Amino acid sequence: MKLITAYIQPHKLQDVKQSLYKNEVFKMSVTNALGCGEQKGYHESYRGVEFEVNLLKKIRLEIAVNEDFVDKTVDAIVEGARTGQIGDGKIFITDLQKCVRIRTGEVGSKAIG
Repeated sequence: MKLITAYIQPHKLQDVKQSLYKNEVFKMSVTNALGCGEQKGYHESYRGVEFEVNLLKKIRLEIAVNEDFVDKTVDAIVEGARTGQIGDGKIFITDLQKCVRIRTGEVGSKAIG
């Protein structure tokens, strides 16, 4: 079992979801996030005062999958999120020690579905 965490551009969320659905990945958690990487933000001016905006809006996707879905899921995220520009995002894959479905009490890969 793996937990796939991806940070993507907000305007690419629909493309990523469609790509995941094509690859039969339907379960995910989506959260608004702020962050910066190579983009390093930008400068703005408000009433004559300049300030730096270095935390940009991102979308955080969390998807728990069984081993046989890891590559399909990562490929789908890359396909939907890639623009070729700095700021396309990152994908992190971590091991899941345990998963429990609250409704049924199922544990492990059965709980992920």
